[in-house]
Amino acid sequence: MSQEIERKFLVTGEGWRALAPAVTYRQGYLSLDKERTVRVRTAGERAYLCVKGITRGCTRLEFEYEIPMADALEMLEKLAIRPIIEKNRTRAEVNGRIWEIDEFFGENAGLVIAEVELPDETVPLVKPDWIGKEVSDDPRYYNACLQSAPYASWPENQPKDH
Repeated sequence: MSQEIERKFLVTGEGWRALAPAVTYRQGYLSLDKERTVRVRTAGERAYLCVKGITRGCTRLEFEYEIPMADALEMLEKLAIRPIIEKNRTRAEVNGRIWEIDEFFGENAGLVIAEVELPDETVPLVKPDWIGKEVSDDPRYYNACLQSAPYASWPENQPKDH
């Protein structure tokens, strides 16, 4: 059985940008069922199909398989639910942990989230100085939710009438 134990945080400042080069990701969902999601993703020159179970705390089942790029592109074009999520991912080791920082574009522009996978939900975590508020328990920040309710549509991100 494959498990993912992941914590998510908002990113503050720009200190993370110099850590490593970013890779462009495009991903679309083939299923957004509450109990499971099925995602197709391109990451640079590689492509993946991923099935994830429901999140309990910071843990969920996850199965990911590399697939041919041509298959991924066709699934994104012909099968994926719109909109497609587009982001740049910076992956870097900081304080002994691998952090993935996602800077979103399109309908999620303005959102930057850092994720760190852990061997156990209770493991102590030393956070880099560019880490802000933890959002692990807020489902709005899951990529599958960002697909159906993009960051730009959130009430707090709407223009205010003066």
